[in-house]
Amino acid sequence: MIRSIFFILAIATATCAQTSPRSLERDFFKNILNDQKAIWTAPMHLERHDAKWVIPSSIGFMALVTTDRITGDEIAEFDGQLKASRIVSHVGSVYGLGAISGAFYLFGREKGDDRARETGLLSAEALVDSVIVESALKGITQRARPMAGVERSEFFDGGNSFPSGHSTQAWAVATVIANEYKDRRAVQIAAYGVATAVSVARFTGQKHYLSDVVAGSALGYAIGRYVYTTHHRTPAVSQIMIFPQFNRVSHAYGLSLTWRF
Repeated sequence: MIRSIFFILAIATATCAQTSPRSLERDFFKNILNDQKAIWTAPMHLERHDAKWVIPSSIGFMALVTTDRITGDEIAEFDGQLKASRIVSHVGSVYGLGAISGAFYLFGREKGDDRARETGLLSAEALVDSVIVESALKGITQRARPMAGVERSEFFDGGNSFPSGHSTQAWAVATVIANEYKDRRAVQIAAYGVATAVSVARFTGQKHYLSDVVAGSALGYAIGRYVYTTHHRTPAVSQIMIFPQFNRVSHAYGLSLTWRF
């Protein structure tokens, strides 16, 4: 009986050791390269049924682009919100978001919290991905910012307004955090609330047009969602259950051990 239990324990331990995944730390840069390949080739994988959201989204986006100069000029008539907008925008900067990712990771390593550690790593990965993508799109579109004068809102004019980098970055990080803590509604509300505040601040701060922040937010959400669904690893949970076994007729007594992992 005892030998059987030890045999089961040995098999379970060996199996766990064989299926242990590579660490996210080791694969961090490799994952970013794979992410970039998937992100840039994503349009090639659209299918016919995707038209039900691609077409309405495209129409809505073009409507925003068409009215950007009007809404941009209207918000430019107010300056009372500029200071607050600048403060909120700092949260969506690379430094602010990098600090958040670093805090999750360090806390997770210090406390042995695998979820916090993974949140830090995946949010940092999403942040790097978003910076690469939005920087490339800025270079391609070259849209003039709202305060650029006569050429404001124009594309291919040497600007860097589209998409909003702060919005892209904030939503990428927030989406990873919110998905990691699906069981914590307060964390989800806080993450998406901060990302929304950053996006709004980029418009009210007269740094971007509405289409810039909407496109950046959608792009960031997609990047964060992709990083989480692709690289999230559910921590292995071991559970040992022992049940007494007995048969009065045959006078057989023992223990049944089950190890779930």
